Amino acid sequence: MRLIENPSARRVFLDRHALTAPPTGPATRTDLLALIETLGFVQVDSINTVARAHDMILWSRRRAYRPQALRRMLDRDRTLFEHWTHDAAIIPSTFLPLWRWSIRRDTPRLLDRYRKWHGPDFQDRLDEVIAHIRDNGPAGSGDVGKDEARSKGGWWEWHPSKAALEFLWRSGRLSITRREGFAKLYDLTERVHPPGPEMPDDQALDWAMNAALDRLGFATTGELAAFWGRFRPDEAARWADAALHRGEVVPVRIESADGSHRRALARADLDTDAAPAPKGLRILSPFDPALRDRNRAERLFGFHYRIEVFVPEPKRQFGYYVFPIIEDDRLIGRIDARARRAEGVLSVAGLWLEPGIRPAKSRLARIEAQLSRLATFAQCERVVFEKGWQKW
Repeated sequence: MRLIENPSARRVFLDRHALTAPPTGPATRTDLLALIETLGFVQVDSINTVARAHDMILWSRRRAYRPQALRRMLDRDRTLFEHWTHDAAIIPSTFLPLWRWSIRRDTPRLLDRYRKWHGPDFQDRLDEVIAHIRDNGPAGSGDVGKDEARSKGGWWEWHPSKAALEFLWRSGRLSITRREGFAKLYDLTERVHPPGPEMPDDQALDWAMNAALDRLGFATTGELAAFWGRFRPDEAARWADAALHRGEVVPVRIESADGSHRRALARADLDTDAAPAPKGLRILSPFDPALRDRNRAERLFGFHYRIEVFVPEPKRQFGYYVFPIIEDDRLIGRIDARARRAEGVLSVAGLWLEPGIRPAKSRLARIEAQLSRLATFAQCERVVFEKGWQKW
């Protein structure tokens, strides 16, 4: 069985995640669409300590990126849409045929989950919410169920009409037409996306698994199943058995950062030498697709990353929301930064370097240069380093 040594595995993985080429060049809507198609999707998250997750994911690969371009692609061009992978995500509209198929298949199971989660009340609101939007146009959670008690602040404590909105979105009857601030506005799907084809049953699994493998370079069946968040591990395993039999994939061994090996699948013609060696330093979003699978990141890069780490409790080792730093093909540290836009300041509270990474002047200068660029992107005028920010 072919062995892919750790340096080569890192190169392939980072290349497939668009982290080997310099983050320069144009960021037109055409360029951004090609980039998102390369990645498969970008995750959406509400946390905005410096920038929204999707914006920072794209900025770390295209410094010319500006959020207005993405909003136009979503709200006007409709070349992208928002739906669910492993989490809320922005997805190329060319992938809608797979989503239509998946939504039809999974809606009964989703309905059962919502019944257990929110109780039966949300179902009584489905027709009412649809009628409201049909008659009055796009609506958000504040526009429906005005007679219902609101939550006390819990993330998932939804009033019944809010749960109905989310279910109708997840089940395909509504689509997100735009956001105001970060709040979602829903409309009837036929008003947002013209009716289109649904992927046939006999093509959906094959398309999705091939597309996931092409975007990862190599993967276990569990990683293939998790990529789109639309398939079960047993379905991925069934596809892998058939693809191995057809000779479309081969088993390989991937060397981890600690020298151990893990079995995976790859294309027989995977050329590890074709992937360029990554150069340069970048600050990534905690939700970057290269870090989405924390266990895989630890295997490949020796980088133990969780958004919140307590060692030992209750003492926090790192800040609650820290940004990973990648230098060439190594994850070298994490930084605690926050945009105080009213003051025009990007505040840096802490920088932690990984074991064995020296705080050389040249390296710190490169980190500070990236922070200056990040400050500009976050609409801040300058970087301020708080007392005790050097955590070594």
